[in-house]
Amino acid sequence: MAYDVVVVGGGIGGLTTAALLAARGVGVLLLERAPRAGGCCVAFDAFGHRFEAGAGLYASWQPGEIHERVFAELPVAPPQVREVELAYVVRLPEGTDVRVGGGFEEFAEHLRAVFPECADAAINFYREATQVADALQRAARRVPALATASKLQRMRLALKEARLSSIILSRADETAARHLVNTSARFRCFVDSQLQIYAQVASDECAYLYAAVALSQPFRGMYTIGGGAQALADALVEAIERSGGTVRLNAPALRLAYDSRGRAAGIDLLSGERVEARRAVVSNLTVWDTYGKLVGAGRTPDAVRARLKSLRGWGAYQIFLSLDEEAARRLPAEHVLAVAASRDNGPFDPERALLMLGVAPAWDARAPAGKRAATASTFTEAEAWFSFHADESEHEGQDARALEERWSRLHAALPELGAGAEVIETETPRGTYERTRRRLGMVGGVGQSLEVFGANAPTHRTSVANLFMVGDTVFPGSGVAAVTQSALVVADEIAPPRR
Repeated sequence: MAYDVVVVGGGIGGLTTAALLAARGVGVLLLERAPRAGGCCVAFDAFGHRFEAGAGLYASWQPGEIHERVFAELPVAPPQVREVELAYVVRLPEGTDVRVGGGFEEFAEHLRAVFPECADAAINFYREATQVADALQRAARRVPALATASKLQRMRLALKEARLSSIILSRADETAARHLVNTSARFRCFVDSQLQIYAQVASDECAYLYAAVALSQPFRGMYTIGGGAQALADALVEAIERSGGTVRLNAPALRLAYDSRGRAAGIDLLSGERVEARRAVVSNLTVWDTYGKLVGAGRTPDAVRARLKSLRGWGAYQIFLSLDEEAARRLPAEHVLAVAASRDNGPFDPERALLMLGVAPAWDARAPAGKRAATASTFTEAEAWFSFHADESEHEGQDARALEERWSRLHAALPELGAGAEVIETETPRGTYERTRRRLGMVGGVGQSLEVFGANAPTHRTSVANLFMVGDTVFPGSGVAAVTQSALVVADEIAPPRR
């Protein structure tokens, strides 16, 4: 069989690319190895609950933003979304709750009350970050492929943002920590905890411009999706098929097929079948897996191989919980980022310091009556879950020890839960790998240090002609909105929208 474009991987990036291309009249085949599309966003259903593999907060659903732009082209309606009044609460080690979201001036007054020791510096940090982020967001709407924009495009963008362009350019090679020197350890702990979630690195490594966009997102609006991100994936599958595209589930891709000139020409499936791609192949695998599995070591340039070794990611250990409604209502917010230790106790250690609890909203509890589905997520070194085990009981023991430690930490950080939380299931990086086949089960993309941000970021283009990448390990980074933007970038390059 031959198609114009073959998309490998049915995560949100692959689904969005395929949906846009199919809507633009391109013959598309999407291959997904699992029995259900969605990738990392596939829901986990158990005992009448539906769990999300993450906090369940989503950005850029407001009018004019990326999701509205995408669904404006598709023959289906978007899933139901609702804006949350308070994006999330960061609970500091001493128990202080910092409310994040709402109007900026209200937030600034809250910062002044919570961080009196450095109030002016904290507010100024957020004020400039928000201004910079707004300018970058406007630029991304004009030129979604910012990382590969031409010199002329960059000049035009700079002229449109004349007031802030010099500030942005001067900050391009700075870390977020550079702008926190006049703030307290408590405030840096507050910022670090958020950046670790958004950028996979803390302020001393995170590129300032990435930090500015990430930290300002709660003031632009954060949303929950009815049915979770699985509902978004299901809508995109429907859009592909309504536009004449094809979605094949339970269809593992084995390797890239090449033509006589070394260009991507299709995909060889594990079944032995080959599907041809007349125009392009799009990989929704991670950047590591795109080269390691599809391209192959023999065709991966030395420079790319060296770059892949330098990229870092994290695994996640997750606990899927059934919460009593009363316990959910006792929490300060439906999304709480609890910080167990600050830098006063040594280097920032995400694995020991952070725990994110995301609770399904009351209007979409995803659980039996009187209950709500919730997910507690923590960082973990992915490699540690792939060491040799003599038998399965060793992995089960590792899982049990991790659960005991996280369970204790969860109740210490959020005593409001009381006896109102019940463990339904856990997921380790090995479980994530078995479900998604992502390298070492790593999630959340790559750490957004200066070495991999902006012009230095892995982009949608690869070393193989006609092979493109989408997803959270390429520009613009992690999160459903960023992944959707990466899909728009690739779709626009393969088949620009009709004017």
